[in-house]
Amino acid sequence: MAKRKKSNKKKRPIAVTVIAVAIVVLFLIRLYQVFEPLIRNNVFSIGITSPLLTGWKLTILGSAILSSAIYLILSVVGIVVLIGFLRLRPWSWVLLMAWTGVSLIISLVDYLYLRANFAVMASNVIIAFALNITDVQLIYGIRRDDASSL
Repeated sequence: MAKRKKSNKKKRPIAVTVIAVAIVVLFLIRLYQVFEPLIRNNVFSIGITSPLLTGWKLTILGSAILSSAIYLILSVVGIVVLIGFLRLRPWSWVLLMAWTGVSLIISLVDYLYLRANFAVMASNVIIAFALNITDVQLIYGIRRDDASSL
């Protein structure tokens, strides 16, 4: 019987899995947000038939396309962060924390002025709390064993 080699890989805390699942949920929501305004404005069935700008102001169609483009960028960034996060890269922890903060701010603005997306807000809160667990910070090198931050 062959001996098992000891793995030098760091063991992932359960919080990392929770964060990964939350990122996947956010990805699916953002992907929906990419296509929903385009479908609502019949871009796929009739194409872009009206101008995107009138003067310096976006038209309804222009706003829908801009919104879809922004959500597409957020979706792609989310996948890149997820890959780095699952590979336990320290940069992914920092980027995910910044991304979560920005996303929470956007969610709060949406809550105050538009319509709130509570699934996005809940996912972001879960990610923010899970990122601040000591075991998660240790595995990503954000915090040392002596509990001091870098």
